[in-house]
Amino acid sequence: MIPNQKIDLPLLKESGITLYVKREDTIHPHISGNKYRKLKYNLVEAKRQGHDTLLTFGGAFSNHIAATAYAAKEAGLKTIGVIRGEELTEKWQENPTLKQASEHGMQFHFVPRDAYREKTSPDFVKNLEDKLGKFYLVQEGGTNALAIKGCEEILTEEDGNIDFICCAVGTGGTLSGIINSANAHQTVLGFPALKGGFLRGEISKFTQNNNWDIISDYHFGGYAKINSELVDFINNFKKKTGIPLDPVYTGKMLFGIFDLINKGFFKSGTQILAIHTGGLQGIKGMNEVLKRKNLPLLDL
Repeated sequence: MIPNQKIDLPLLKESGITLYVKREDTIHPHISGNKYRKLKYNLVEAKRQGHDTLLTFGGAFSNHIAATAYAAKEAGLKTIGVIRGEELTEKWQENPTLKQASEHGMQFHFVPRDAYREKTSPDFVKNLEDKLGKFYLVQEGGTNALAIKGCEEILTEEDGNIDFICCAVGTGGTLSGIINSANAHQTVLGFPALKGGFLRGEISKFTQNNNWDIISDYHFGGYAKINSELVDFINNFKKKTGIPLDPVYTGKMLFGIFDLINKGFFKSGTQILAIHTGGLQGIKGMNEVLKRKNLPLLDL
């Protein structure tokens, strides 16, 4: 069972709020948090269909790419990563995420950014199949019905008394699974890591429940965007609690939770559960970006 770690910080005591972090980041040493959940049943289905290769999509710092490479290797499957950015073809070895995925057996197929936008089109996928051979397809972020089935297993009976369940959102799959398994009296809050209002529609495809909302104020400018204020929050949170946060997803979510507490969003006596979806392998890559921008670095 994944532990819920209680957070003991002055603001929580002053506000009468109880906050737990579900340490999904500890679920597996290499397959991080929600990626483990999303891949679990997809790997079973790939083998059931007789595939020996899994293909998926991602950017240069994608936790999904790194997790898929390891999980498929563990399951006895080969992997192909379709990577956004043709400029990476000659220098991917300098990227810690791609280097790690390669060490776990993933082959790369780099595509220009404009072509990458067509990744969900049948013609694009057919062209990949013609070039690369047969494969089991998992779309970017890993979200599909089987992924959501896996994410429905995140909450357990011990979470039944929680009032608010908070989760970072990328493609919406993890949040959808949590919404499906939450009790009727619980409110699920999603904190998007990227700009854009498409998420409500995507999530509504996978759940009929209405006990959820999207909090869109903490994306820090978009996917993988970060500033010194967020770096300071992540480093201080780790120093005070011992919990490392990733800068793309969980760091933004926890920043948002504490900001909402400061603003009186949650009433005294509220119990909050924040889902730590992992993604810590991306810290090294983000520090390279921060170095180039002369911003403070994330503690490793």
